Amino acid sequence: MKVAIISDTHDNVPNLEKAIKWMNDNKIDRIIHCGDLCAPSILINVLAKEFKGPIDMVFGNVEDRDLLPEVVKKFKNVTHHGDLGELDINGKKVAFIHYPDKAKKLAQSGKYNYVFYGHTHKPWEEDINGCKLLNPGTCAGLFSKATFAVWDVDKDKFELKILEQL
Repeated sequence: MKVAIISDTHDNVPNLEKAIKWMNDNKIDRIIHCGDLCAPSILINVLAKEFKGPIDMVFGNVEDRDLLPEVVKKFKNVTHHGDLGELDINGKKVAFIHYPDKAKKLAQSGKYNYVFYGHTHKPWEEDINGCKLLNPGTCAGLFSKATFAVWDVDKDKFELKILEQL
């Protein structure tokens, strides 16, 4: 099983389309989005339209908190978790959130194997008390190169993908 972890899309349609095309071509099973997708139209016209596997999302700091959850209801494969997402993926406890300070506290809690976050637009990976804390960077390419992460669950390996190299 392979999971793409993305964040901070910020309405960049060409980058998101390129990332999803790569994900589909490389048999990504699920997407976890750590916030700042931005306009609900991006979900309608790109993300949920082009990717048919499960999509799990949380709020960032620039989404419409009223409209986005209503739009999500139109798609059976999309789940909006509010501010904090929690999943069990093949027996691994996963949390995802937008903000780095809250993510670090989640990692320190000892409740999770993995915690994913966004907001800073900078890829980051750190181990905290046996929990992997990971930021996939910004899919939009704002303030740094456009990136996302891929988690090969079966091999328990993470890889950073730089969009311009795909």
